[in-house]
Amino acid sequence: MALGIYISVPFCRTKCSYCNFASDVFSRAVFERYVERVCADIENAERIAREAGEHMERAVDSIYLGGGTPTVLEATQLERIFATVRSEFDVLRDAEITVECAPGTLTPAMLDCLLRCGVNRVSLGVQSFVDQEAAAVGRLHKRTTVLEDVARLRAAGITNINIDLIAGLPHQTADGWEFSLAEAIATGAPHVSVYMLEVDEDSRLGRELMAGGTRYHAHFTPDDDATADFYLVAGERLEAAGIARYEISNFARPGFDSRHNLKYWKRQPYMGFGVDAHSMLACSDRGAEDGMVAVRFATVDSLERYISGEPLPRTVVNPKMALEEAFFLGLRLTRGVNLQEIAAEFGEEAVKTFRDAIAESLNDELLQRDGDVLRLSPRGRLLSNEVFQRFLSAPAAAQ
Repeated sequence: MALGIYISVPFCRTKCSYCNFASDVFSRAVFERYVERVCADIENAERIAREAGEHMERAVDSIYLGGGTPTVLEATQLERIFATVRSEFDVLRDAEITVECAPGTLTPAMLDCLLRCGVNRVSLGVQSFVDQEAAAVGRLHKRTTVLEDVARLRAAGITNINIDLIAGLPHQTADGWEFSLAEAIATGAPHVSVYMLEVDEDSRLGRELMAGGTRYHAHFTPDDDATADFYLVAGERLEAAGIARYEISNFARPGFDSRHNLKYWKRQPYMGFGVDAHSMLACSDRGAEDGMVAVRFATVDSLERYISGEPLPRTVVNPKMALEEAFFLGLRLTRGVNLQEIAAEFGEEAVKTFRDAIAESLNDELLQRDGDVLRLSPRGRLLSNEVFQRFLSAPAAAQ
Protein backbone atom coordinates (compact mmCIF):
# COMPACT_ATOMS: atom_id res chain seq x y z
CA MET A 1 0.00 0.00 0.00
CA ALA A 2 1.33 3.45 -0.95
CA LEU A 3 2.71 5.60 1.86
CA GLY A 4 1.52 9.00 3.04
CA ILE A 5 4.13 11.59 4.03
CA TYR A 6 3.53 14.36 6.58
CA ILE A 7 6.07 17.15 7.07
CA SER A 8 5.71 19.52 10.01
CA VAL A 9 6.76 23.16 9.64
CA PRO A 10 6.29 24.62 13.15
CA PHE A 11 6.81 28.28 12.22
CA CYS A 12 4.18 31.03 12.24
CA ARG A 13 4.04 34.77 11.65
CA THR A 14 2.15 35.05 14.94
CA LYS A 15 0.97 32.56 17.56
CA CYS A 16 -2.83 32.47 17.60
CA SER A 17 -4.32 32.54 21.08
CA TYR A 18 -6.34 29.34 20.56
CA CYS A 19 -3.46 27.31 19.10
CA ASN A 20 -2.40 24.17 21.00
CA PHE A 21 -0.02 22.84 18.35
CA ALA A 22 3.77 22.56 18.62
CA SER A 23 4.29 25.73 16.59
CA ASP A 24 5.41 29.26 17.40
CA VAL A 25 7.13 32.39 16.14
CA PHE A 26 10.88 31.88 15.61
CA SER A 27 13.72 33.84 14.10
CA ARG A 28 14.16 33.14 10.39
CA ALA A 29 17.74 32.17 11.25
CA VAL A 30 16.32 28.93 12.71
CA PHE A 31 14.52 28.02 9.48
CA GLU A 32 17.64 26.84 7.67
CA ARG A 33 18.79 24.59 10.52
CA TYR A 34 15.33 23.08 10.68
CA VAL A 35 15.07 22.43 6.94
CA GLU A 36 18.48 20.77 6.99
CA ARG A 37 17.40 18.44 9.79
CA VAL A 38 14.08 17.58 8.11
CA CYS A 39 15.82 16.83 4.81
CA ALA A 40 18.39 14.67 6.62
CA ASP A 41 15.56 12.67 8.23
CA ILE A 42 13.85 12.20 4.87
CA GLU A 43 17.13 10.97 3.39
CA ASN A 44 17.43 8.53 6.29
CA ALA A 45 13.78 7.45 6.25
CA GLU A 46 14.56 3.87 5.28
CA ARG A 47 17.04 3.53 8.15
CA ILE A 48 14.56 5.11 10.58
CA ALA A 49 11.90 2.60 9.53
CA ARG A 50 14.35 -0.28 9.76
CA GLU A 51 15.40 0.76 13.28
CA ALA A 52 11.73 0.81 14.22
CA GLY A 53 11.68 -2.78 13.03
CA GLU A 54 9.54 -2.31 9.95
CA HIS A 55 9.63 -2.07 6.18
CA MET A 56 8.77 1.24 4.53
CA GLU A 57 7.09 1.50 1.15
CA ARG A 58 8.79 3.81 -1.35
CA ALA A 59 5.63 4.55 -3.34
CA VAL A 60 3.90 7.71 -2.06
CA ASP A 61 0.37 8.82 -2.94
CA SER A 62 -0.04 11.75 -0.53
CA ILE A 63 2.22 14.47 0.84
CA TYR A 64 1.00 16.97 3.44
CA LEU A 65 2.95 19.98 4.73
CA GLY A 66 1.34 21.33 7.87
CA GLY A 67 2.26 23.26 10.95
CA GLY A 68 2.52 26.03 11.65
CA THR A 69 2.56 27.86 8.38
CA PRO A 70 4.79 26.17 5.78
CA THR A 71 4.49 29.19 3.49
CA VAL A 72 6.56 31.34 5.86
CA LEU A 73 9.62 29.42 4.66
CA GLU A 74 11.71 30.76 1.81
CA ALA A 75 10.74 29.38 -1.59
CA THR A 76 14.17 27.77 -1.93
CA GLN A 77 13.68 25.97 1.41
CA LEU A 78 10.30 24.56 0.40
CA GLU A 79 11.74 23.46 -2.93
CA ARG A 80 14.59 21.69 -1.16
CA ILE A 81 12.14 19.75 1.02
CA PHE A 82 10.10 18.62 -1.98
CA ALA A 83 13.20 17.78 -3.99
CA THR A 84 14.47 15.62 -1.12
CA VAL A 85 11.15 13.78 -0.88
CA ARG A 86 11.16 13.08 -4.60
CA SER A 87 14.76 11.88 -4.52
CA GLU A 88 14.07 9.35 -1.74
CA PHE A 89 10.53 8.23 -2.58
CA ASP A 90 8.56 7.30 -5.68
CA VAL A 91 5.87 9.99 -5.70
CA LEU A 92 2.98 8.74 -7.82
CA ARG A 93 1.83 10.93 -10.71
CA ASP A 94 -1.65 11.36 -9.24
CA ALA A 95 -0.44 11.95 -5.66
CA GLU A 96 -2.39 14.42 -3.56
CA ILE A 97 0.09 17.12 -2.46
CA THR A 98 -1.23 19.55 0.16
CA VAL A 99 0.31 22.63 1.77
CA GLU A 100 -1.30 24.53 4.63
CA CYS A 101 -1.25 28.30 4.14
CA ALA A 102 -2.18 31.23 6.33
CA PRO A 103 -4.18 33.72 4.27
CA GLY A 104 -1.90 36.54 3.18
CA THR A 105 1.23 34.38 2.81
CA LEU A 106 0.51 33.38 -0.79
CA THR A 107 2.72 35.93 -2.50
CA PRO A 108 3.18 35.58 -6.28
CA ALA A 109 6.66 34.12 -5.64
CA MET A 110 5.29 31.60 -3.12
CA LEU A 111 2.47 30.57 -5.43
CA ASP A 112 4.97 30.00 -8.23
CA CYS A 113 7.04 27.91 -5.81
CA LEU A 114 4.06 25.73 -4.90
CA LEU A 115 3.36 25.09 -8.57
CA ARG A 116 6.99 24.15 -9.22
CA CYS A 117 6.81 21.72 -6.29
CA GLY A 118 3.76 20.00 -7.74
CA VAL A 119 1.33 21.18 -5.04
CA ASN A 120 -2.25 20.49 -6.14
CA ARG A 121 -4.15 21.11 -2.90
CA VAL A 122 -4.05 24.06 -0.49
CA SER A 123 -5.59 24.29 2.98
CA LEU A 124 -6.32 27.87 4.07
CA GLY A 125 -6.42 28.53 7.82
CA VAL A 126 -9.30 31.01 7.64
CA GLN A 127 -11.02 30.19 10.98
CA SER A 128 -13.48 33.08 10.49
CA PHE A 129 -14.65 35.39 7.73
CA VAL A 130 -15.62 37.99 10.36
CA ASP A 131 -12.67 40.37 10.68
CA GLN A 132 -13.30 41.13 14.38
CA GLU A 133 -13.29 37.42 15.27
CA ALA A 134 -10.12 36.72 13.30
CA ALA A 135 -8.30 39.70 14.82
CA ALA A 136 -9.37 38.78 18.37
CA VAL A 137 -7.42 35.49 18.24
CA GLY A 138 -4.34 36.90 16.52
CA ARG A 139 -5.07 36.14 12.87
CA LEU A 140 -3.45 38.71 10.58
CA HIS A 141 -5.79 38.43 7.60
CA LYS A 142 -9.13 39.95 6.69
CA ARG A 143 -12.03 38.47 4.76
CA THR A 144 -10.89 40.16 1.57
CA THR A 145 -7.45 38.55 1.96
CA VAL A 146 -9.02 35.08 1.87
CA LEU A 147 -11.14 35.84 -1.18
CA GLU A 148 -8.10 37.20 -3.02
CA ASP A 149 -6.07 34.09 -2.14
CA VAL A 150 -8.82 31.77 -3.38
CA ALA A 151 -9.06 33.69 -6.66
CA ARG A 152 -5.28 33.62 -7.08
CA LEU A 153 -5.12 29.86 -6.43
CA ARG A 154 -7.85 29.18 -8.96
CA ALA A 155 -6.19 31.35 -11.57
CA ALA A 156 -3.00 29.34 -11.05
CA GLY A 157 -4.88 26.07 -11.58
CA ILE A 158 -5.12 24.92 -7.93
CA THR A 159 -8.83 24.31 -7.42
CA ASN A 160 -8.64 21.68 -4.66
CA ILE A 161 -8.93 24.11 -1.76
CA ASN A 162 -9.85 23.54 1.89
CA ILE A 163 -11.26 26.23 4.18
CA ASP A 164 -10.70 25.79 7.94
CA LEU A 165 -13.33 27.29 10.28
CA ILE A 166 -13.51 27.28 14.09
CA ALA A 167 -16.77 27.35 16.04
CA GLY A 168 -16.64 29.09 19.42
CA LEU A 169 -14.15 31.90 18.83
CA PRO A 170 -14.33 35.06 20.99
CA HIS A 171 -17.00 37.53 19.79
CA GLN A 172 -18.63 34.86 17.62
CA THR A 173 -22.41 35.16 17.33
CA ALA A 174 -25.02 33.08 15.56
CA ASP A 175 -25.24 35.69 12.81
CA GLY A 176 -21.47 35.91 12.48
CA TRP A 177 -21.19 32.13 12.23
CA GLU A 178 -23.88 32.00 9.56
CA PHE A 179 -21.92 34.66 7.66
CA SER A 180 -18.68 32.64 7.83
CA LEU A 181 -20.45 29.51 6.62
CA ALA A 182 -22.12 31.39 3.76
CA GLU A 183 -18.79 32.91 2.73
CA ALA A 184 -17.03 29.53 2.85
CA ILE A 185 -19.73 28.03 0.62
CA ALA A 186 -19.67 31.02 -1.73
CA THR A 187 -15.93 30.62 -2.36
CA GLY A 188 -16.72 27.34 -4.11
CA ALA A 189 -14.00 25.56 -2.12
CA PRO A 190 -14.70 21.81 -2.43
CA HIS A 191 -13.56 21.00 1.11
CA VAL A 192 -14.38 22.64 4.46
CA SER A 193 -13.11 21.64 7.91
CA VAL A 194 -15.10 22.74 10.96
CA TYR A 195 -13.55 22.45 14.42
CA MET A 196 -15.00 23.34 17.80
CA LEU A 197 -12.73 25.52 19.92
CA GLU A 198 -10.62 23.33 22.20
CA VAL A 199 -10.35 24.55 25.77
CA ASP A 200 -7.20 23.11 27.33
CA GLU A 201 -4.02 24.19 29.05
CA ASP A 202 -1.98 23.94 25.85
CA SER A 203 -3.22 27.26 24.46
CA ARG A 204 -3.23 30.76 25.96
CA LEU A 205 -6.94 31.24 25.31
CA GLY A 206 -7.73 27.80 26.74
CA ARG A 207 -5.81 28.50 29.94
CA GLU A 208 -7.55 31.84 30.34
CA LEU A 209 -10.98 30.28 29.82
CA MET A 210 -10.21 27.59 32.40
CA ALA A 211 -9.12 30.27 34.85
CA GLY A 212 -12.21 32.38 34.22
CA GLY A 213 -10.11 35.35 33.11
CA THR A 214 -10.56 38.06 30.51
CA ARG A 215 -7.26 38.09 28.59
CA TYR A 216 -7.32 37.16 24.90
CA HIS A 217 -11.02 38.17 24.80
CA ALA A 218 -11.85 35.06 26.84
CA HIS A 219 -14.93 36.71 28.39
CA PHE A 220 -16.39 37.12 24.88
CA THR A 221 -16.14 33.41 24.08
CA PRO A 222 -19.48 31.64 23.44
CA ASP A 223 -20.47 29.00 25.98
CA ASP A 224 -20.37 25.27 25.24
CA ASP A 225 -24.03 25.11 24.23
CA ALA A 226 -23.67 27.94 21.73
CA THR A 227 -20.50 26.37 20.28
CA ALA A 228 -22.30 23.04 19.90
CA ASP A 229 -25.18 24.80 18.15
CA PHE A 230 -22.73 26.47 15.75
CA TYR A 231 -21.22 23.09 14.93
CA LEU A 232 -24.65 21.57 14.25
CA VAL A 233 -25.64 24.50 12.04
CA ALA A 234 -22.42 24.09 10.07
CA GLY A 235 -23.36 20.50 9.24
CA GLU A 236 -26.82 21.57 8.08
CA ARG A 237 -25.60 24.47 5.91
CA LEU A 238 -22.72 22.57 4.31
CA GLU A 239 -24.77 19.44 3.62
CA ALA A 240 -27.50 21.58 2.02
CA ALA A 241 -24.84 23.12 -0.24
CA GLY A 242 -23.66 19.71 -1.43
CA ILE A 243 -20.58 19.64 0.79
CA ALA A 244 -21.14 16.35 2.60
CA ARG A 245 -19.69 15.30 5.94
CA TYR A 246 -17.32 12.36 5.63
CA GLU A 247 -15.61 12.71 9.03
CA ILE A 248 -16.48 14.39 12.33
CA SER A 249 -14.94 17.72 11.32
CA ASN A 250 -14.53 17.38 7.56
CA PHE A 251 -16.90 18.03 4.67
CA ALA A 252 -16.28 17.70 0.95
CA ARG A 253 -17.89 17.73 -2.45
CA PRO A 254 -17.82 14.35 -4.23
CA GLY A 255 -14.27 13.29 -5.05
CA PHE A 256 -12.59 15.84 -2.77
CA ASP A 257 -12.18 13.93 0.51
CA SER A 258 -8.67 14.48 1.89
CA ARG A 259 -6.73 11.42 0.75
CA HIS A 260 -3.95 12.10 3.23
CA ASN A 261 -6.15 12.47 6.31
CA LEU A 262 -8.10 9.35 5.38
CA LYS A 263 -4.87 7.40 5.86
CA TYR A 264 -4.92 8.28 9.57
CA TRP A 265 -8.53 7.24 10.08
CA LYS A 266 -8.24 4.06 7.98
CA ARG A 267 -5.00 2.99 9.71
CA GLN A 268 -2.97 3.09 6.50
CA PRO A 269 0.84 3.61 6.59
CA TYR A 270 2.36 7.09 6.83
CA MET A 271 5.69 8.64 7.77
CA GLY A 272 6.06 11.96 9.57
CA PHE A 273 9.06 14.29 9.51
CA GLY A 274 9.75 17.36 11.63
CA VAL A 275 8.66 18.54 15.08
CA ASP A 276 5.83 16.51 16.68
CA ALA A 277 5.38 14.40 13.53
CA HIS A 278 3.84 10.95 13.89
CA SER A 279 4.38 7.79 11.86
CA MET A 280 2.62 4.45 11.56
CA LEU A 281 3.97 1.48 9.62
CA ALA A 282 2.35 -1.93 9.26
CA CYS A 283 4.36 -4.82 10.65
CA SER A 284 6.46 -7.08 8.49
CA ASP A 285 5.68 -10.80 8.33
CA ARG A 286 8.24 -11.46 11.06
CA GLY A 287 6.65 -8.87 13.32
CA ALA A 288 3.21 -10.33 12.69
CA GLU A 289 4.50 -13.72 13.78
CA ASP A 290 5.46 -12.11 17.09
CA GLY A 291 1.93 -10.78 17.61
CA MET A 292 2.57 -7.26 16.32
CA VAL A 293 0.17 -5.42 14.01
CA ALA A 294 1.93 -2.09 13.48
CA VAL A 295 4.52 0.25 14.91
CA ARG A 296 3.91 3.88 15.80
CA PHE A 297 6.60 6.44 16.55
CA ALA A 298 6.78 10.22 16.85
CA THR A 299 9.30 13.00 17.09
CA VAL A 300 9.50 15.33 20.08
CA ASP A 301 7.36 18.47 20.26
CA SER A 302 10.31 20.76 21.06
CA LEU A 303 12.14 22.50 18.22
CA GLU A 304 15.55 22.48 19.90
CA ARG A 305 15.24 18.87 21.04
CA TYR A 306 14.21 17.84 17.55
CA ILE A 307 17.11 19.63 15.88
CA SER A 308 19.50 18.09 18.40
CA GLY A 309 18.42 14.64 17.24
CA GLU A 310 16.52 13.20 20.21
CA PRO A 311 15.70 9.48 19.65
CA LEU A 312 12.23 8.40 18.50
CA PRO A 313 10.07 6.60 21.06
CA ARG A 314 8.51 3.48 19.53
CA THR A 315 5.14 1.92 20.34
CA VAL A 316 4.29 -1.57 19.20
CA VAL A 317 0.61 -1.91 18.25
CA ASN A 318 -0.64 -5.32 19.34
CA PRO A 319 -3.97 -6.87 18.22
CA LYS A 320 -5.87 -5.41 21.20
CA MET A 321 -4.62 -1.88 20.45
CA ALA A 322 -5.30 -2.31 16.73
CA LEU A 323 -8.85 -3.39 17.49
CA GLU A 324 -9.42 -0.33 19.68
CA GLU A 325 -8.02 1.88 16.93
CA ALA A 326 -10.31 0.25 14.37
CA PHE A 327 -13.29 1.36 16.46
CA PHE A 328 -12.33 4.85 17.60
CA LEU A 329 -10.71 5.88 14.31
CA GLY A 330 -13.37 4.19 12.18
CA LEU A 331 -16.18 5.85 14.11
CA ARG A 332 -14.77 9.25 13.17
CA LEU A 333 -15.84 8.54 9.60
CA THR A 334 -19.41 9.02 8.44
CA ARG A 335 -19.27 5.58 6.82
CA GLY A 336 -18.83 4.21 10.35
CA VAL A 337 -17.54 0.82 11.45
CA ASN A 338 -18.68 -2.37 9.76
CA LEU A 339 -18.82 -5.13 12.37
CA GLN A 340 -18.49 -7.85 9.74
CA GLU A 341 -15.24 -6.27 8.53
CA ILE A 342 -14.01 -6.03 12.13
CA ALA A 343 -14.84 -9.71 12.66
CA ALA A 344 -13.05 -10.69 9.44
CA GLU A 345 -9.90 -8.86 10.54
CA PHE A 346 -9.87 -9.57 14.27
CA GLY A 347 -12.24 -12.52 14.79
CA GLU A 348 -15.81 -12.91 16.01
CA GLU A 349 -14.72 -12.84 19.65
CA ALA A 350 -13.24 -9.38 19.13
CA VAL A 351 -16.65 -7.93 18.27
CA LYS A 352 -18.18 -9.63 21.31
CA THR A 353 -15.57 -7.94 23.49
CA PHE A 354 -17.19 -4.58 22.77
CA ARG A 355 -20.79 -5.78 23.06
CA ASP A 356 -21.41 -3.83 26.29
CA ALA A 357 -19.74 -0.64 25.00
CA ILE A 358 -21.84 -0.81 21.84
CA ALA A 359 -25.08 -1.48 23.71
CA GLU A 360 -24.44 1.32 26.20
CA SER A 361 -23.63 3.81 23.43
CA LEU A 362 -26.72 2.83 21.45
CA ASN A 363 -28.87 3.17 24.56
CA ASP A 364 -27.39 6.63 25.26
CA GLU A 365 -28.11 7.63 21.63
CA LEU A 366 -24.42 8.25 20.99
CA LEU A 367 -24.30 5.57 18.28
CA GLN A 368 -26.70 4.53 15.55
CA ARG A 369 -26.85 1.06 14.03
CA ASP A 370 -27.80 0.15 10.48
CA GLY A 371 -27.44 -3.60 10.08
CA ASP A 372 -23.78 -4.39 10.70
CA VAL A 373 -22.71 -0.74 10.52
CA LEU A 374 -22.20 1.47 13.57
CA ARG A 375 -22.06 5.26 13.22
CA LEU A 376 -21.87 8.19 15.58
CA SER A 377 -25.22 9.90 16.04
CA PRO A 378 -25.42 13.72 15.79
CA ARG A 379 -25.20 13.78 19.60
CA GLY A 380 -22.34 11.29 19.47
CA ARG A 381 -20.31 13.58 17.23
CA LEU A 382 -20.57 16.30 19.88
CA LEU A 383 -19.49 13.83 22.57
CA SER A 384 -17.15 11.76 20.42
CA ASN A 385 -14.30 11.65 22.95
CA GLU A 386 -16.67 10.11 25.48
CA VAL A 387 -17.70 7.46 22.95
CA PHE A 388 -14.10 6.66 22.01
CA GLN A 389 -13.13 6.28 25.65
CA ARG A 390 -15.70 3.53 26.06
CA PHE A 391 -13.90 1.46 23.46
CA LEU A 392 -10.49 2.21 24.92
CA SER A 393 -11.58 1.13 28.39
CA ALA A 394 -13.45 -2.02 27.32
CA PRO A 395 -12.16 -5.41 28.56
CA ALA A 396 -9.11 -6.75 26.76
CA ALA A 397 -9.85 -8.48 23.46
CA ALA A 398 -8.69 -11.98 22.70
CA GLN A 399 -5.09 -11.92 21.57
